[in-house]
Amino acid sequence: MSNQHQADEPTPDQLREQVARTRDQLGQTVEALAGKADVKTQTKEKAAAVKEQAVEQAALLTGQLRDKTAQAVELIKDKTPDPVLDKAAHAAAQVRDGAAHAGQLIAEKTPDPVREKTASAAGLARGNRPPLLAAAAALAVLLLWRRNRRNK
Repeated sequence: MSNQHQADEPTPDQLREQVARTRDQLGQTVEALAGKADVKTQTKEKAAAVKEQAVEQAALLTGQLRDKTAQAVELIKDKTPDPVLDKAAHAAAQVRDGAAHAGQLIAEKTPDPVREKTASAAGLARGNRPPLLAAAAALAVLLLWRRNRRNK
């Protein structure tokens, strides 16, 4: 009878394994609770997810807008009589010429340091075009979202 009672009792090695498993489970539970309690990290993760979603939506909306604009341009061209298109093309050419002339006058009258700084800023903007466009799109989506929330 004492042999059967001893057989039911765990050995020291089994007890060590059980303690190690319990420690491991407890450690995992503590890590999970710490993750849930870390509001700052959760906020950053949520902000990154929202930003990524906004960029994706902005890209989608930009593509749709581009398609609709192209369709509208084609529709207008198809329905506009040729003489009107010719006059519009002539007016556009005059505007381009006037803008080019104004640009030349401004370039001649602008001091060199101002021109250099302007050229530097324009080059920087051209070099960072995708992030600037993504930021502008994200800002536009955010502003539209805020406006829609206020209107509700």
